[in-house]
Amino acid sequence: MEQKKIDYVLYLADCNLILSQRSAEWCGHGPVLEQDIAITNITLDLLGQARNFYQYAAALINRSAAKAVTEDTLAYLRTEREFKNLLICELPNGDWAQTILKQYLFSQFQYLLFEQLQNCKDEQIAAIASKSIKETTYHVRWSSEWVIRLGDGTDESRNRMLKAIDTLWMYTGEMFQPVSYELHVAKEGMDADVSTLKEPWLNKVKEIFQEATLSPALLNEGNTFMQTGGKEGRHTEHLGYILTELQYLQRVYPGCEW
Repeated sequence: MEQKKIDYVLYLADCNLILSQRSAEWCGHGPVLEQDIAITNITLDLLGQARNFYQYAAALINRSAAKAVTEDTLAYLRTEREFKNLLICELPNGDWAQTILKQYLFSQFQYLLFEQLQNCKDEQIAAIASKSIKETTYHVRWSSEWVIRLGDGTDESRNRMLKAIDTLWMYTGEMFQPVSYELHVAKEGMDADVSTLKEPWLNKVKEIFQEATLSPALLNEGNTFMQTGGKEGRHTEHLGYILTELQYLQRVYPGCEW
């Protein structure tokens, strides 16, 4: 079904857009200028990836839609229940440690996903993944170095990282629990079976944690209730506030263009 593919492409786009919007809150507020610039550049990378996926989703929708859609209408005119991003992407930034850990956990997953999608039967998805993985490689390296620096740093930085783990870990399971549109595209030979990514992702995370002198036992594998629903449009209260800010101009001045 074409709709399942559209939903899948929107999921890929929404994750990047929402995390980009959230991370953009650090612009001008980073701990030092160099890192302020770094996270802003990552934010722009995510936004660019989101645009590529939205453009493809719009092309798929316009094959049969009575009214044409664009990347802008998909970003600015959908409601919370229509967004399919992972819950972890919409969570508040918190402090620097929480922002860094969130970026690392997502980027490590995204890297493995794009690596898989490079072999996707759908040539457009494969092309976007191939282009995006170059940027995601940097995202993983940058965020993992910060996880190590904070985990193996001062008592204060370590405690903040421990708190970040406790806050975010319950949102990681959703990455690897496929929903209907993911199952569909996987059956269609699109190399999108996210359940196969859990073990390599967990191994990478444990490697970084060990280097950061953070015990893998902190991950509490198998004993944490995982929060889910984002991929099917059931979100936390935080997404509504993000969309209010993101969509304000288009909602107040319908049809406005830069």
